[in-house]
Amino acid sequence: MAAKIYVVYYSMYGHVEKLAEEITKGASSVEGVEVKLWQVPETLPEEVLGKMSAPPKSEVPIIQANDLAEADGVLFGFPTRFGMMAAQFKAFLDATGGLWRTQQLAGKPAGIFYSTGSQGGGQETTPLTAITQLVHHGMIFVPIGYTFGAGMFEMENVKGGSPYGAGTFAGDGSRQPTRLELEQAFHQGKYFAGIAKKFKGSA
Repeated sequence: MAAKIYVVYYSMYGHVEKLAEEITKGASSVEGVEVKLWQVPETLPEEVLGKMSAPPKSEVPIIQANDLAEADGVLFGFPTRFGMMAAQFKAFLDATGGLWRTQQLAGKPAGIFYSTGSQGGGQETTPLTAITQLVHHGMIFVPIGYTFGAGMFEMENVKGGSPYGAGTFAGDGSRQPTRLELEQAFHQGKYFAGIAKKFKGSA
């Protein structure tokens, strides 16, 4: 039976969504894995989103907290807000109390990817502070470490991401994920899928 992986994200301007799409491709490249892309519910009203010049949401289905129980592994993606995950994603995780009480996510692998506005804007603190959510659920954090190889040591060009997971820089919103950042996202999806598949096979 195929290992079921969920890629769950929040994206206001599309940067995290692009990483999520590439991660989905990477995970889908592993045989014996079934991947589903989800976005979490928006918490801001349309009027506020309009004032923030946020584009319309994509057609990616919206996940509900209890849907997580069906996954064998989950990759969570979100933009940063002052060095931590965006409130929209935190609100989604806050709704997982029922899963926490029954520990339905315990023992399942989980990964993290993210977007920040600047180089000092939380490329490591964002995933680091998010790990607390995984710990309370008993999930097993799967970082990419330095498995991406030479791409982890890029010094000539600005590059998001870290040993914690794939990442990108949004800047003022006009910057889009680079080829290298997307390659790292693909790698994370593929790497994570391989590990989730092993967990599923040994269960």
